[in-house]
Amino acid sequence: MGKITGFKEFPRKVEAKRPVTERLVHYKEFTELLSKDELQKQGGRCMNCGVPVCTSGCPLGNMIPDFNDMIWRGEWDKALTQLHATNNVPEFTGRLCPAPCEESCVLGINEPAVAIETIEKHIVEKGFEMGWIKPQLPAKRSGKTVAVVGSGPSGLATAQQLNRAGHEVTVFERADRIGGLLRYGIPDFKLEKSVIDRRVAVMEAEGIVFKTNAHIGVSVSSVVLKDFDAVVLCGGATKARGLTIPGSNLDGVVQAMHFLPMQNKTNAGDKIENRIMATGKNVIVIGGGDTGSDCIGTSNRHGAKSVTNFELFGKPTPERPSNQPWPFWPMRLKTTTSHEEGVERFWSISTKEFKGENGKLKSLVTVNVEIEHTKTGPKIKEVPGSEKEWPCELALLALGFLGAETDTMIADLGLEVDPRGNVKADETNYRTSVPGIFAAGDMRRGQSLIVWAISEGREAAYHVDKFLMGSSNLPRKGDGDIPRV
Repeated sequence: MGKITGFKEFPRKVEAKRPVTERLVHYKEFTELLSKDELQKQGGRCMNCGVPVCTSGCPLGNMIPDFNDMIWRGEWDKALTQLHATNNVPEFTGRLCPAPCEESCVLGINEPAVAIETIEKHIVEKGFEMGWIKPQLPAKRSGKTVAVVGSGPSGLATAQQLNRAGHEVTVFERADRIGGLLRYGIPDFKLEKSVIDRRVAVMEAEGIVFKTNAHIGVSVSSVVLKDFDAVVLCGGATKARGLTIPGSNLDGVVQAMHFLPMQNKTNAGDKIENRIMATGKNVIVIGGGDTGSDCIGTSNRHGAKSVTNFELFGKPTPERPSNQPWPFWPMRLKTTTSHEEGVERFWSISTKEFKGENGKLKSLVTVNVEIEHTKTGPKIKEVPGSEKEWPCELALLALGFLGAETDTMIADLGLEVDPRGNVKADETNYRTSVPGIFAAGDMRRGQSLIVWAISEGREAAYHVDKFLMGSSNLPRKGDGDIPRV
């Protein structure tokens, strides 16, 4: 432990954000890295607990006290090695993870938690700055081939681990660029795409082959997968949830994941026909999660006339609910940077109808609701007399996802799906109902966090390696050691 009394002496500090007026005129990241000295202090706040609950709270099992202590001591290169031992792409989690590790930090019981996510991001950014992150080629090749379908966080983690085990890995991506949800679901102001590109460049130098515009079961026959010794499906849970209410087919009722990628493609220099813009419109975002927040930030950058956000459930408290004590993940009120940029938020509200003229959306009707929690689940009751009509020319549906798209590749391969619409795969070995085919990430577990996708990708890689070779030296969650391959 570097600083025994650090948690008493140093207050929590995270990256500063540029003023709202400055960041709304561009789509670049707007946080400012902390100084080296300040980062050392933040690492020094870690108490090096006898039982580091933060590590178990992290789906990856990151050895957080270890790299915190290394940062306090100024051993940045060692901290990077330790971080990469459990996380292939910490530059993504350091920007986008909701940080369950911080919610389970022991210091967080009665003081602001250690700034773990900020420290993680700074370690990997220092690594790229100093040129420490170099391709790691396997000592020898196994002669086995693996296809990874999908290049989101689970696909990238799976591919890198299996390549380091010596297998020839090919990644198939249906979009025109690598990254999956990271590329076309996350706005650039949260994750600039150069961050993806530099990591992909490292992986290509390691020998991984990436094939874009390769939609298995659509533009590329599913038969191609039979040429590989093993297949890992990491295609995500991309079937968006809709609203089956009157007027849902009006021009102006748009899925969030149709709206957001258009801006990402525009930022990349693509010319988008019939681009959906929020400029000058009354925008209502239906759904209070991260995707809804991304729609808010993008709409404000477009120059929307107004931005309003609806959430079906009640308003959470800023503090931990009494039924979600430490170290459990608390459902508390979250205010994102996009919320700070301008939005009016409403809770306990349900959309009843979209109204339009000449096929175009002009307004929507809502009703207030009460949620009754029963043994069989929540029941929604409308509040009599609470109906209201809102002017709206653009309604963005950010309602989550229903599972994987099952009518192409999954059907071609004859895979079983679970009751939730995900590819059915054993949670202990990630094997699907078809021998030699594995599934990981959101395609297996349903809509979840990036950190869970990476964790599943790493675990799946271990089991694929074991399937191909009879045993595996790849690290697993909880190992915490420097990768042994």
